[in-house]
Amino acid sequence: MEWLCQRCHKEAVFHSLVRSVLLVSCVLLVLSVSIYPGLWSIGVQLHSAFTGSYVPGHHSVLLLNSPNEQAARDIGRAIMERRLAASINILSRTSTMYYWKGEIQDASEILMLVKTKTSRIHQVIDYVRSVHPYANPEVLSFPVEDGSLAYMKWMDEAIPDD
Repeated sequence: MEWLCQRCHKEAVFHSLVRSVLLVSCVLLVLSVSIYPGLWSIGVQLHSAFTGSYVPGHHSVLLLNSPNEQAARDIGRAIMERRLAASINILSRTSTMYYWKGEIQDASEILMLVKTKTSRIHQVIDYVRSVHPYANPEVLSFPVEDGSLAYMKWMDEAIPDD
């Protein structure tokens, strides 16, 4: 009987230890995932400082369209005020052809180039979709593969970390 009690006690301690290890592992996993963007940003800055090179894809350029210059300025200013981009270029009228409801459409639009951190793309997209006059606004992103290190550093300073 004593042998059975000792065995049950050992199994209980073992199961308790396993549960504790699993709990600590889960907590560490959740913490790692939640602080990943900040760690990535610090890692990119350290990499750039030590190697003098750029980490491809840390920044992106988004293309946005707008029906007129006033809408483009309003959307652009709001993106800048929210510190979601370092810079926005608003280009003069462009001719656009596209399919809409099965028909080819011709239009004149304003094109915007939004320069931001790749980690901010979804915030920009969500904001644009919430205020844009089009039902389905064009928002396309392109990762920056290389560029002026001084400009990239300025972008990092202009856009706060997540």
